Amino acid sequence: MLLFTGGTVVTMDPRIGDLERGDVLVHGDRIVAVGPDLRSHPEAAGATVINTAGRIVSPGFVDTHRHAWQAQLRRSIPDVTDLGEYVMSTLARVAPAYTPHDMYVGTRLAALTALDAGITTMLDFSHNSRTAAHSDAAIQALVDTGIRGVHASMGPHFGDWDRQWPGDLERLHGEYHGVNDGLVTLRLAALATDEIAGPALAYGRELAAVARDLGLGVSIDAVFGAPSSAAILRWAADGLLDPGLTLIHATGLTADAWRAMGDAGVTVSLAPTSDAQIGLETAVPAIEEALAAGIRPGLSIDVEVALASDMFTQMRALHAIQRMRAVNAAYGTDTVPYRITTRDVLDFATLQGARTNGLGDLTGSLTPGKQADLLVVRADDINTMPLNDAVGTLVLGADPRNIETVVVAGRIRKADGHLVGVDLDELRREVTASRDAILKAVASG
Repeated sequence: MLLFTGGTVVTMDPRIGDLERGDVLVHGDRIVAVGPDLRSHPEAAGATVINTAGRIVSPGFVDTHRHAWQAQLRRSIPDVTDLGEYVMSTLARVAPAYTPHDMYVGTRLAALTALDAGITTMLDFSHNSRTAAHSDAAIQALVDTGIRGVHASMGPHFGDWDRQWPGDLERLHGEYHGVNDGLVTLRLAALATDEIAGPALAYGRELAAVARDLGLGVSIDAVFGAPSSAAILRWAADGLLDPGLTLIHATGLTADAWRAMGDAGVTVSLAPTSDAQIGLETAVPAIEEALAAGIRPGLSIDVEVALASDMFTQMRALHAIQRMRAVNAAYGTDTVPYRITTRDVLDFATLQGARTNGLGDLTGSLTPGKQADLLVVRADDINTMPLNDAVGTLVLGADPRNIETVVVAGRIRKADGHLVGVDLDELRREVTASRDAILKAVASG
């Protein structure tokens, strides 16, 4: 049992609200209670007491879409010009050189980095599943880090592969769905259209049937522009557009497509820095379009080859871009711009992210009965003191260095500002060796 006591508690549960000074009691993998003072709670007897005075206790962040296998190549194309450059440099040139061991190393690095930055749940859109062993390695990395991991499996875009996907999903589901005490779950991953990699990876009747038979949610990437808008309307007509779908990016879609998405209750994963940095369609994160359709989106990191690795960056980018866009549209008129708030953005990064990953009943808020996925963030550091507004501090002031403790399912994964049980020197050697081997293989053709 763990008792976090004396800190400011941001629950992201509207029924509970925030506590200027409060406690969170954890028993096993669950949150037992949240309240002003739980030291005399019947289940607090014998609990390990963690003093959180001068700190903020909040839900862990939820990443709804990251291509984790690429982590060895972080910032290798920091000034990428467009989607085509990313596709050809990373997916066509580099991805075929990955061995199962490289998949493990990259995915483990991404997951550990996520934990260090307060991301307790990560959806790994694993689109380099060249063999069954590649998939097994990626899933094992999630297991070994202790993150709440969602393995979204998809075949690769280019190069030789065993063509075992999507057939191998049945085996993966039987062997891995719910392993590690339920921390690892599976989804089917697909592309919106056949423009990039052909029809085999594009969502439609066949892949929908696979997901339905296995009871899996579906995460669909590269959802942008006129072709994706037409695909969305086609899915709606075919009865394939439903709440089990997560549409990623959703940039430059038509009003009809958004209307169909809202009516069907799909979820949306926004990648604020990806849309802007890589220049996807309009390059503007579709936050206003999503909200207008009644969809509160989750947030995601996307590709570390060109982007930042943490949720603070995504929250701030979205907050700034939406408010800039709203004020700019109203400039010179009598219109009062609609601005999203820091609480909106934190909601997207926590509770809505969990819902987007199909885990809204398990995580995303500090709600009694949910899994104990939480953060303790120092609010008295040089960049966070003095604490005046806890939500504003989390969204606009804090960064990974301020995260003192990370808990996943009641287990402490980061303590006193350091990842638990991780040998950084050994990790550094392993990551560097894997990167060098990949680049050598690419250079040799």
